[in-house]
Amino acid sequence: MEEAIESIFSQTYPNWELLLVDDGSTDNSTVIALEYAQKYPEKVHYLEHENHQNRGMSASRNRGIDHAQGEYITFLDADDVWLSHKLEQQVAILESQPEAAMVYGWVKIWHSWTGNSEDSQRDYFYELGVSPNTLIQPPQLLINILNGHYQEPVPSNVIIRQDVFEKVGRFEESFRAWAEDKVFFAKVQLSLPIFVSDECWIKYRQHPDSCCYLVSKNKHPIPGGFKFFIAWLEQYLVDQDMNNTEIWQVLQRTKSRFRHSFWLKFLNFLMLTGQQILPMNFRHWLWLNIGMKLYR
Repeated sequence: MEEAIESIFSQTYPNWELLLVDDGSTDNSTVIALEYAQKYPEKVHYLEHENHQNRGMSASRNRGIDHAQGEYITFLDADDVWLSHKLEQQVAILESQPEAAMVYGWVKIWHSWTGNSEDSQRDYFYELGVSPNTLIQPPQLLINILNGHYQEPVPSNVIIRQDVFEKVGRFEESFRAWAEDKVFFAKVQLSLPIFVSDECWIKYRQHPDSCCYLVSKNKHPIPGGFKFFIAWLEQYLVDQDMNNTEIWQVLQRTKSRFRHSFWLKFLNFLMLTGQQILPMNFRHWLWLNIGMKLYR
């Protein structure tokens, strides 16, 4: 957490406020957050839910949005680290692209933070799936993401205009953890232009407690969780009177994958077994060619 906070203080763009939202922390995160808020009262503010409750990622992001005073909003999860030019470059893009509701770029999947020799070659990037430095009109990004294993926006990598939350709504609090970001970004991708950059602005830390690692180890029921997201998306499309034929076709193809439960279970078994016994380079291939397709 301290590394994440320090990466904000290292930004070349000086005009920011930091809202530290405590989602019922039971470790020393509360102490760290309060120390920063007390030391930098003009820049850092501590927020928590009533009675120090744990209410999940969506409610915590919404609480931060409720208290944010800036024209632009961005997020940084406690595991991740911003590169020093993130805010400066993203603000410049929004100011030069008045149609853009949101900006994101490459994400470095970060294993080498451990310093272990076996992790030094494990960092990688997903394919963006679009020509970079381009303003993408809706709903093309959502179609691309549902179609294949392209990089999705992640909260720590985006910057969003404040009025976007008035246009599409906030994070859906029924999604407490996995897919909470997919749901919100789907709403943006369906209705507003998004600028996709070829810059990398974050290191997305991977470790045994991270969401991505838990997904790969199947500690969360991701096929079921993804079906929950798809069910939400289908109802949302109906509610929005979405008449884009292509997105409905992609949605139906995505749903059809989950009708073959035996095949999903076999692929899941293959993924989990391979992650435990195969050499590192084969594990990476397995994730890119089977794992991402299975979990999306």
